[in-house]
Amino acid sequence: MLKTLVGDLPPLLWSGIVSGCLYGLGALGLVMIYKSSRVVNFAHGNLAGLAAFLVYGFSSGGLANLSWGGAVATAVALVACIAVLSYALIAPIVFKSDLASTIATLGIGLILQGAIQLVFGAEIVNLDLPIPRFGLSLAGVRITSYDLTVLVVTLLIIGSLFLVIERTRLGIAFRATSSNPFASRVCGLDLRRVHLFSWLVSAVLGLVAALLIVPTTFLSSTTVSSFMLQAFTAAVVGGFASLPGAALGGILVGIATNLFSFYVSPEFMNSFLLAVILVTLNFFPDGLLARRSGGRV
Repeated sequence: MLKTLVGDLPPLLWSGIVSGCLYGLGALGLVMIYKSSRVVNFAHGNLAGLAAFLVYGFSSGGLANLSWGGAVATAVALVACIAVLSYALIAPIVFKSDLASTIATLGIGLILQGAIQLVFGAEIVNLDLPIPRFGLSLAGVRITSYDLTVLVVTLLIIGSLFLVIERTRLGIAFRATSSNPFASRVCGLDLRRVHLFSWLVSAVLGLVAALLIVPTTFLSSTTVSSFMLQAFTAAVVGGFASLPGAALGGILVGIATNLFSFYVSPEFMNSFLLAVILVTLNFFPDGLLARRSGGRV
């Protein structure tokens, strides 16, 4: 029995890493907004779901008959506009109350979910990636073209995001705002511009994550928003104040959920995720990668 358990471990770890990349992308979108404005964006999953439906509508003939690339480009443009509008709705209260702003995102999320059901209905559809199908076995682990696509896209996005934040003026302004919003405002930085930047990046991250998630399941009005519980857990585990932590948290949550689903039961997955959140908040309230700093007396 022990041999069987050990034999099942490598493929579970591999699929956990692949799933963790998706959770990490979703968590990065949450952390981007939180770091810049201290707002937890509960509309993130609904906007990502709407983005996936837009790609489906533009590529399947429901809204238009575009190529897959054209459908994605059009969806990016529309989602960016929706992200700008969403931030415009809560911008007046962002500087007044973090809690009120977070609650407002719940309302925006419900509006977006209603828009999905109004335009596309409650039916379940399929949305595949236009990639060649192949697979190979390595040390007993089945590696597919989908797995490699997820890994490559995740690495490209994380690398691009790192370059933007570390090498551009807007990225430097984002880091300054994340570290000390008050000092940044005193120094003349436009905090609303930084907030808008984080909302736009978050929207694109959500769209990419949604397009990578849906081929493994199906697309409905609640598919992507339900997936965001894993992304939220990843953000808590890695720390809402840490972008590297969000990526690492995604991998850890992906592996943990895979092992729990296989060895225990997938029926209790939500309970398991909530337990992970509670344990993390109790023992690592700032996440696993939180900086331990001390001060002089």
